[in-house]
Amino acid sequence: MSQHDITGKTILIAGGAKNLGGLLATDLAKQGAKAVAIHYNSESSAKDAENTVAAIKAAGAEAFAFQYDLRRADAVEKLFADAKQAMGSIDIAVNTVGKVLKKPIAEISEAEFDEMSDVNSKVAFFFLKEAAKNVSDQGKICTIVTSLLGAYTPFYAAYAGTKAPVEHYTRAVSKEVGDRGISVTAIGPGPMDTPFFYPAEGEDAVAYHKTAAALSPQSKTGLTDIEDIVPWIRFLVSDGWWMTGQTILVNGGYTTK
Repeated sequence: MSQHDITGKTILIAGGAKNLGGLLATDLAKQGAKAVAIHYNSESSAKDAENTVAAIKAAGAEAFAFQYDLRRADAVEKLFADAKQAMGSIDIAVNTVGKVLKKPIAEISEAEFDEMSDVNSKVAFFFLKEAAKNVSDQGKICTIVTSLLGAYTPFYAAYAGTKAPVEHYTRAVSKEVGDRGISVTAIGPGPMDTPFFYPAEGEDAVAYHKTAAALSPQSKTGLTDIEDIVPWIRFLVSDGWWMTGQTILVNGGYTTK
């Protein structure tokens, strides 16, 4: 068994109860993971977390679920401690947590900015901090950002702007843990067909996004599907370990840098 194989590995996924995180958790269990710990934010996701735990177990892996509001650094620390105690180690850590806001900058309140900064930037920073401290040697760390980091567009200053620092966090952390054989990456999906996407977009914007990628005609929704992103994460946290310090935009030709 390769040291970069998923077989027998222990995995922590923040935001792992549903959507992309839930699909990833189940997929990695099917790839032979020993145990998968998922995080969810609030009671509203508790049932989703239960369903994902059941799916992980059905795939043959141990499963654990932990509820925390990760906007506090001590909560991120406790999440890693809980996951490590439950599984014995953390070989792979993936952060899928994020929040979307589409608004002209002139209309964004201080409270809205603070919330976006906390969820998209602060959570990512402290997740990477704890991952650097707790992930096993030869481990893998991956964060979900957004393809808007490569776009020239209005209305997403708070969203893309608070995801942008994760590129720098990723580069810095990859240098700091590289001598332990740990790779650190970020993936920026295009607009994804999830419940988080539609409330932020008007009808016209949804129609545009569904035709904006070069490969949109080949997609079942025209958007980036979560099934399109999971294989990339799977690759980067296994055989693709030689890629590190990079932010990769995976969007079917929606935008590029």
